[in-house]
Amino acid sequence: MAHRPYVMWPDKRLRTAAEEVTEITDEVRAIWDEMIEAMDAMPGVGLAAVQLGIMQRLAVVDASDERGKAIRMANPEVLHASVQPREHQEASPNLPGVSAVISRPRAVTVRFLNEDGEVEDRDFVGLWATSVQHQIDHLNGKMYFDHLSKLKRDRLTAKARKMQG
Repeated sequence: MAHRPYVMWPDKRLRTAAEEVTEITDEVRAIWDEMIEAMDAMPGVGLAAVQLGIMQRLAVVDASDERGKAIRMANPEVLHASVQPREHQEASPNLPGVSAVISRPRAVTVRFLNEDGEVEDRDFVGLWATSVQHQIDHLNGKMYFDHLSKLKRDRLTAKARKMQG
């Protein structure tokens, strides 16, 4: 099954907060399946529904080495973040060809609705934590480069524009 195309920056949907998910339905499960396919095709370690133009608070994360371990989340929110930072090179299929080193908390505790419709609190560390935070940013209408200084952000977006032709 092919996934729908990525929404390309500067599409305003990437700057719009997604809608809460009220219940886990077969439609939501089908969207998660499509998101996992899109994430694995990149290949990436996470994807938010808004990246495919679906304005719902849905995310998938799989930072496992062997893949196939995707965690499906609805309405994810950070309950607790570690003080210790972790830097990681981040990028997005919505703004291809560029990336930047972003500093985020090394570990987070996240509350979300899981695929069974139950509220789950889970701890994420390292790349898992970075990816979850990156996806939550997308669901809140933020991009990874919003964490950069204005100068670095402007340079990054100018380079992306140039590459897009």
